[in-house]
Amino acid sequence: MKIVVLGAGALGAYYGARWQEAGHEVVYLVREGRAEQLKDNGLTIYSELGDYQVPDVQIAKDPEEVEGADLVFLSVKGYHLHGTIEWLKQLVQQGAKVFPVLNGIEHLPILQKELGEEAVIGGLAYIIATLDDKGHVIHSSPFHDLVFGPLHPSQQSLCEELSLACNQANMSGRQSPHILEDMWSKYMFITAFSGITTSTNLSIGDVKKTPQTLGIAKRVLEEMKSLANAHEIEITQEQVENAFERLKGLDHEMTSSMHQDRRKGLPLEVEHLHGGALRLGDDRDVALPYIQTIHAMIKPFESGKI
Repeated sequence: MKIVVLGAGALGAYYGARWQEAGHEVVYLVREGRAEQLKDNGLTIYSELGDYQVPDVQIAKDPEEVEGADLVFLSVKGYHLHGTIEWLKQLVQQGAKVFPVLNGIEHLPILQKELGEEAVIGGLAYIIATLDDKGHVIHSSPFHDLVFGPLHPSQQSLCEELSLACNQANMSGRQSPHILEDMWSKYMFITAFSGITTSTNLSIGDVKKTPQTLGIAKRVLEEMKSLANAHEIEITQEQVENAFERLKGLDHEMTSSMHQDRRKGLPLEVEHLHGGALRLGDDRDVALPYIQTIHAMIKPFESGKI
């Protein structure tokens, strides 16, 4: 496959490098600053699941420099979504499909409206990674999962091709017949995980030392279940319990990407994640008091540099 990575931060660079390691053609479509960093330092993954130094980083700073792409792997932060639309339109007009792995749900109707329903497949990523000061990827989780699936019947063959590409690469990738439910399940987990670690400014191990604090994460999971059910998505209490057990099973020092961004003084996706949940709750008249409180606690750090 020929894959364009749009958003070559830690997540996009990681999966792009893994596909390239497996022999697929990958182009990193990036802004000037990241382009210069990649040009000067190259791209290396440091991971307990296998290090990899990309031998040839193909960089583009405009979609007109890209020809014949099969797939656009969209891995920008939620607050950068609208800035990618024009580039995505150009790539879709050339025949590419878009595989977004943004957190949350609200990006799907936005992309489908702008690009057409046939152009956007469903997907999500489970990974914890960050960039070091040279722009290399530090993969700090024992998982690197991608889940994807068609949202339109015309996308089935592409998803099968993507499944093969993932199976060839050093990652865990699978096609799902219930991708919307999977996306909501991930949204439920990440809202709790990112919310509790970022609002307390603690790793999950330190959160677990105080049962009352960890209990707030359980309440967030339960609120997200109610929200999903109100939007006709079948998330069960068993899935809530499984998510909570997974949260409790994370290594002591592990923390969320949002908390890592807070530590670095970077902008936060709080409005995309927790703010999005509150908007979706308003749409169905679902009260989310714990999510509302965490949203309010994180909001002062949204712009970074605090």
